[in-house]
Amino acid sequence: MALFAAVGTICGYPMNIIRKRNVYFKVSSSMEDRNQSRVKYDSLRVLEWDKLCDSVASFARTSLGRQATKTQLWSLDQTFEESLRLLQETNAAILMHNHGSFNLDLTSIDLALVDSAIKHARRSLPLEPQEALALLSLLQFIEALQLNLKAAIKEDSDWYQKFMPLSELVTQMVVNRSIIKLIQQVIDEDGSVKDSASSALKKSRDQVRTLERKLHQLMDNLIRNETKEASLLEASNIDGRWCIRSGTDQLTSFKGLLLSSGSGLGSIIEPLAAVPLNDELQQARALVAKAEADVLLMVTEKIQTDIDDIEKILRSVIKLDMIYARATYSRSFGGAYPNIFLPNDIDGPLMAESYISKENTLQASNPKNEWIFYLPKAYHPLLLQQHRQKLQLAWKDVRNATSEIRRRKLQGENTSVVGEADVGLTSLEMQVRALEESPPVPTDFLIAQKTRVLVITGPNTGGKTICLKTVGLAAMMAKSGLYVLSSESAKIPWVDSVFADIGDEQSLSQSLSTFSGHLKQISEIQSQSTSQSLVLLDEVGAGTNPLEGAALGMSLLESFAESGALLTIATTHHGELKTLKYSNDVFENASMEFDEENLKPTYRILWGVPGRSNAVNIAERLGVPSIVVDNARELYGAASAEIDEVILDMETFKQKFQELIHESRHYLMLSRGLHKKLLLTRTNLKDLGADLRYKNVQELSKAAALARSNLHKKVRQLRTSTTKQSQPSKANKDTLASKYKRASSVDSEHQNNNMRSSSIQVIKQPQSGKISELPKVGDMVHVSSLGKRAKVLRVDAGKEEIVVQAGNMKLKVKLVNLQT
Repeated sequence: MALFAAVGTICGYPMNIIRKRNVYFKVSSSMEDRNQSRVKYDSLRVLEWDKLCDSVASFARTSLGRQATKTQLWSLDQTFEESLRLLQETNAAILMHNHGSFNLDLTSIDLALVDSAIKHARRSLPLEPQEALALLSLLQFIEALQLNLKAAIKEDSDWYQKFMPLSELVTQMVVNRSIIKLIQQVIDEDGSVKDSASSALKKSRDQVRTLERKLHQLMDNLIRNETKEASLLEASNIDGRWCIRSGTDQLTSFKGLLLSSGSGLGSIIEPLAAVPLNDELQQARALVAKAEADVLLMVTEKIQTDIDDIEKILRSVIKLDMIYARATYSRSFGGAYPNIFLPNDIDGPLMAESYISKENTLQASNPKNEWIFYLPKAYHPLLLQQHRQKLQLAWKDVRNATSEIRRRKLQGENTSVVGEADVGLTSLEMQVRALEESPPVPTDFLIAQKTRVLVITGPNTGGKTICLKTVGLAAMMAKSGLYVLSSESAKIPWVDSVFADIGDEQSLSQSLSTFSGHLKQISEIQSQSTSQSLVLLDEVGAGTNPLEGAALGMSLLESFAESGALLTIATTHHGELKTLKYSNDVFENASMEFDEENLKPTYRILWGVPGRSNAVNIAERLGVPSIVVDNARELYGAASAEIDEVILDMETFKQKFQELIHESRHYLMLSRGLHKKLLLTRTNLKDLGADLRYKNVQELSKAAALARSNLHKKVRQLRTSTTKQSQPSKANKDTLASKYKRASSVDSEHQNNNMRSSSIQVIKQPQSGKISELPKVGDMVHVSSLGKRAKVLRVDAGKEEIVVQAGNMKLKVKLVNLQT
C-alpha cells in the first residue's frame, strides 16, 4: 500500500486512494462525497471496469507503470480538457509506434530500483550497484528517445506537432551525460564495481586474491597429507573463512579449530595454520567493501547535483509507460480514435452521415442526422478479449498436439496410438474453426441528438445487458484516453459520470431485497446524475408485480427524461414502456433481433422497432400441446395479438426497406467506382494529348533545325562563289541575287509548311567594296578571313597575292580576300 501511494505521488495523482475488491478508488472526506463515490464505484463495478483496467494495465512494462495506469483509469474526476489530453497522448504513442523509429518499451528498465536510488541519494547513502545500473539504463533510454525524435524532426519538422504532447514531454527531460559516463566507468555490466574505479579498491582486491590463493594452496597441502582420508576431505568457505570439511568424525593429523561435528554428517575444521590467513582475508574484504562503498558514495554525490532532474525523468517515464499501456491496448484490439465533445457543443462534431448497415436498421429521412452517440460496430472489450484468449489457447493446443504426433512418429510408436492422436488433432482443429467462425457480434449504437431515453426490449439472453455494458465501457474508455473498439472513429459525448444499475444485486447487510436494492440504487443515481451523465438501467421495473413494475418503470424513465440526464438507456420486458415513444419525442425504441427459425438471438439491435413477445410462438415451435398454446393466446388477448401483428408488419417493412437501402448503397458504390474510372480515363487522355503535342513540337523543331542548317549551307556556298570573282559583272550579280532569292523563297516555303508558328528570315550581309587595284607596300588593308586590318609587306602582282602582317602573324592573302 505504501508503494502504491508512492506511485500515486510520483504520477501526480492524489494519495487518498484505497483498494477494494482489487479496485482502486478515491476516499472522500465527507459522508455525501463517500456516498457519491460508492454509487460511482458500484456502477463501474457492475460494468466490470475493474477487469478492463487490469487488462489495460497488463500492457505496461514496469510494476510502477502498471500501478500508475490503474490509478489513472480509476481517477473519475477528469475534466473534458484532461480527457482530450489523454487521448492526444495515446494517439501520439501510436503514431510513434507506426513511425518505426521509436521504442517506448520499458521492459529492460527497473523503475523501482531507480526510485530506490533516488531515495538513497536524498539520504546521502551509497547506491547499490544494481540501482546505479537501473539509473544508467533509464538515462540511456531517454537519451536514445531524444535522439530518435530529433532525427524524425530533422527529416520532417511536422513530426514535432504530430507527436504532441509526447514530443514536448520527451524534449523537456534533461539528461546529464557525465552521470552516464561515471556509472559506465565504475560499474560493470554484471553489477559489480570495477577494479579501476579507485586505486584503493584495486589494491584491496589484489590483497584478497593473494590471500585466497595462499589459503587454497594451504588447504590442498593439508588434504594431500591426509593420505588415508583425502577423498573424504574438501575445502569449504564457511562464513567467509576457509575450512576443511570431513565426511567422517575421525580425527585428522593436522591441528585446527573444530567448528561443528556430530550427527553423522562429518565435521568442519579450521586449520590453525589457516587462522591468521583467514583473519587477514576478513580484513582485506572489509577494505574492499569500504572502497566499493566509497566509489558508490561518489556516484551518489554526483547524482545529488541532478537529483531533481532525475526525479522528473522518473515521473515522466512512468507517465510514458502509462501512455504506452493505453496505446498498446488500443492498437492490439484494433480500436478507433474517439471524437469526444461536450454535450452543450452539440452543433460541432455531431453532424454525421446517415449510417445504415445491412445488419442494423435505422430510419433516417434526413440525409444528415445529428447524433448524440455515434458508435458503429462496437465490440464489448472483455468479450473480445475473452474470445481472443480462447482462440490463442485453442491454437496452442493444436500446436502441442502436432508436436506430440511428430514425436511419436519419430519414435516409431504404434500406428493405432498415432491414429488416436490424429483424431484428437482433428477435433482441436475443429474447435479452432468454430471459434474463428463465431467471433463476438458487434453492435451499432446510433442515438439521435433529440433522444434522452432509449428503451431496449428483447428476450432473455438476447444481448441487452451486453449492449448496456458496451456503451458504458465505451464512454469510460474515451474519457480515460483509450481508443474505443469500433469499426471507425466514434463520436461520443464526454460524460462526467457513468451510472449503472445492472444485475441481481441484493444488499444483505441492509436487509434489502433485490427489488429494494435496485430502487435504492436508482434513487441515488437519480439524485447524483447531471446533464452530462450517462445512466444505464437493466430490467427497469422488474422484481415485483408486473403491472406495478411497468407503472413504476414508466414513471422512473419519465423522471430521468425530465431531470436533465444527458442520456438514459434502459432495458425491459414490460411492453407498456414501448408506448412512451408515441407520447414523448425524447424517447426512442429499439429491440434485440430474434431468429424465430433457429430459436436463438442474433445479438443485433433493431432501431425504432419495439420488441414483440415471442414466448407463445416459441412454445408452439417447441412442441407444446396446441390446446395450451391456443389457451395462452386467448388469455394474452386479441388486442395484444394485433399489436404484435403490427410490430411484425413493421419489422417486415423495415427489412424490405433495409434491403432496398443496401441495394441502393451497392449501386451508389458502383457509380462512384465508374465515376472514378471516368475521371482517371479523362486524366489519361489529357496526358496522352500532351505527350503527342510534345512529340509533334519536337519533330517540327528538328525539321526546322535541319531546314535552317540547309539554308545556312546554301548561303555559305553562294558567298563562296561570289568571292571567287574579283569583279563580277552586273549580269552575274543579278543572276546570283536571283538564285539567292529563289533559294530563300524555297526554304521559306518549306519552313512555312512544317512550322506554322515559326518563320525564318534571311538577313543579307552587306558587301564591302572589293579592292580594284593592287595595294602598295605599307598600305593597310582589311583581310576578310581574319576579320581585321593588316599591313602590306610585299606584293606579287603576277599571282595576285600579297604578304600582310597582323600583329605578330604574317600570311599570304589572295587579292580577292581583301577589302578596302
